[in-house]
Amino acid sequence: MTDKIRLPDELGRQLRERREALGMSKSELAEKAGKVREVIYRLEAGEDSTVSSLLAVIGALGLALRLERAGMPSATEVSARFQDDDDAA
Repeated sequence: MTDKIRLPDELGRQLRERREALGMSKSELAEKAGKVREVIYRLEAGEDSTVSSLLAVIGALGLALRLERAGMPSATEVSARFQDDDDAA
C-alpha cells in the first residue's frame, strides 16, 4: 500500500484489498473494529464516514494513517479517474 491516496474511492479500494488479503469478511472486520458492518460497506465504497470509524477500521486492519503534504489531485488525475468510471460502465 504505497500508492498515494487522493480520492475516497481509492481509499476504499485499498481498505478492501487489505481486508481480502487478510482473509476477513466485512462482518469480521466490523466486529474487530467495534463498528457495524455498514461502516465497512461505506468506507470500501468511498462514501462518507466518521474519522473515528476510519481510524478504527484502519487499526483493525493493522495499518496506520500517515499524513503528508500532497496537495489536491490534479485536474489530470481527476479526469483520468472519471474516465476509468466511464470505461467500466
